[in-house]
Amino acid sequence: MAGLREWAAEFGADFYKCFIKDDRYQLLLSGIGVTIRVSLIAVAIGILIGFLIALCNLSNKKLLRALGGIYTDIIRGTPSVTQLMLIYFVIFAAVGIPKWIIAGIAFGVNSGAYVSEIIRAGILSVDKGQTEAGRSLGLNGQQTMIHIVIPQAVKNIFPALCNEFIVLIKETAIVGYVGLMDIQKAGDFIKSATWNAFMPLFGTAVIYYVLIKLLTIAFKKVEERLRKSEVR
Repeated sequence: MAGLREWAAEFGADFYKCFIKDDRYQLLLSGIGVTIRVSLIAVAIGILIGFLIALCNLSNKKLLRALGGIYTDIIRGTPSVTQLMLIYFVIFAAVGIPKWIIAGIAFGVNSGAYVSEIIRAGILSVDKGQTEAGRSLGLNGQQTMIHIVIPQAVKNIFPALCNEFIVLIKETAIVGYVGLMDIQKAGDFIKSATWNAFMPLFGTAVIYYVLIKLLTIAFKKVEERLRKSEVR
């Protein structure tokens, strides 16, 4: 019992030093906001780019398929941290845009390559008879895609898109390379200021876990509703 009390006292002292003293917890709160903002921008851009690239890869035109394939190969074949620094230090070096927006764009460009494959697979998973049914009703190819194919594909790809968003939350931990104070960078700052490695790393791990757990629960509820509507 004495050893347990000593451990609890030491844990409490480290907790106070790392998170309470000098209001260091505010760094983590600010980091949570940065991580969420970057991830939301990234997922929005990723879905937009992914949809366009998926259409290119499914197109009958060789040029569009070639462009879609080149984009996918380059993005999937290079590290996300390299893409982040290239977009930040080269492409947007002379542009006065906030860092977190640039980071969101970089992660969105990266995510678009993966989302495009998710969307492409989702569209191909829809039975061809649905397309034929749409055409028989007098719809053209574009109308059939928008009103029949895509709504059914969304239900198929929703879990994969949710997983991609969760992956983005974790991948944004590298935004410290461009000077952004996200969750991980805040933890590193606290670690440097207190010379305590365990407590800041443990704290950041808990924050990431809670964020992802809450998102997972929310996504599951949405997915269940989509399934219920499908059954009806």
